[in-house]
Amino acid sequence: MRPEMLFENAEETAGQPSIAELCGLAATGLAQMFDAERQLFCNTYARTAAGMERVGCSRRYTLMTLLGLHRHELKGGSSPVPTSQVLQNLMVDTRWIDGAGDLGLLLWTCAELLPAHLPDVYSQVRADEALARFQDGQQGCTMEVAWYLTGLVACYEAGHPDLPGLPEQLAAARQILIGNRGTGGIYGHLNRRSRLAGYLRGGIGSFADQVYPTIAFARLSQALQDREAQELATRTATTMCNLQGTCGEWSWLYGSLNGRVISRYPVYSVHQHAMGPMMLFAAGDASGSDFSTAIAKSLAWISGDNELHHNFIEPSLGLVWRSIYFEPMNQYTDAAMRFLRLRDGAATVQRKIRYECRPYELGWLLYAFAGK
Repeated sequence: MRPEMLFENAEETAGQPSIAELCGLAATGLAQMFDAERQLFCNTYARTAAGMERVGCSRRYTLMTLLGLHRHELKGGSSPVPTSQVLQNLMVDTRWIDGAGDLGLLLWTCAELLPAHLPDVYSQVRADEALARFQDGQQGCTMEVAWYLTGLVACYEAGHPDLPGLPEQLAAARQILIGNRGTGGIYGHLNRRSRLAGYLRGGIGSFADQVYPTIAFARLSQALQDREAQELATRTATTMCNLQGTCGEWSWLYGSLNGRVISRYPVYSVHQHAMGPMMLFAAGDASGSDFSTAIAKSLAWISGDNELHHNFIEPSLGLVWRSIYFEPMNQYTDAAMRFLRLRDGAATVQRKIRYECRPYELGWLLYAFAGK
């Protein structure tokens, strides 16, 4: 199935917006999440008793959002913010970077929006020593190291393969991620040999811990014709599709040692309309595999094909509400019961909807679907 066919059959997708409509909604909604004075996107856009309010600012979310808006612009859409100027503002003073993950996101964004500036930025942020310099690199944090690896791959894609230390850092990041993999290609959250926290968290990975390494290895396979990287991406994508829920939902936590779902909740809309499709499109592009059935199920979840039969799309605000969740104590109990194999199937506690949205969610939606 081609991406443009995902919502083509109206009888099968009654009530679902087209991909073009979703992208238009995202671009419109992001205008409300931008702090023009600080030239940054907010951390959270939340519903309160007084109406919708922006909370905080996030440079990390700003980078992700710029990537999506830029791709939307390339495919003929319009951006509510001057993407290149906002990125240049972030590059003037990079003291905000406190991890290899943030550094990788900056390289990734610069490579796609302002590739001519990439060598200067690479040198400025000392990218060739990021894994040793920052705690997330030292601990082998899967998501952050995957962002870093994608940023390094983007340097090759942008035509800068001769940056100092680039091959060595790429090889080191690659090995960290491979070391975090377990059964079926499921990644733990940390390197299991990294202190007590690694031992505890190395056996459990979030959905994000599966998405970003898959994207990194898929892009690596294409940039450097790396067959092993292609196989790594395809294996994880295939395993995740096998673990996809009956409503098309992506669960929250997975066991890297046993390849099982550990905690189903929260179920995040961004996983459904953006990150899941991003992962599967990337793996499909690298391997030629067809993941369109899983992508269609993932998208259908946000417009009502979910356990609460709730439409998470809010056209009047240009956003998608954040998640289905239940209270933390119930969530932890459910995760423990599943880890011990004492519970399976649907949760029996009351589930709630979190009425907020974060800009990166709409940014990744655009990055996944703009032009498709």
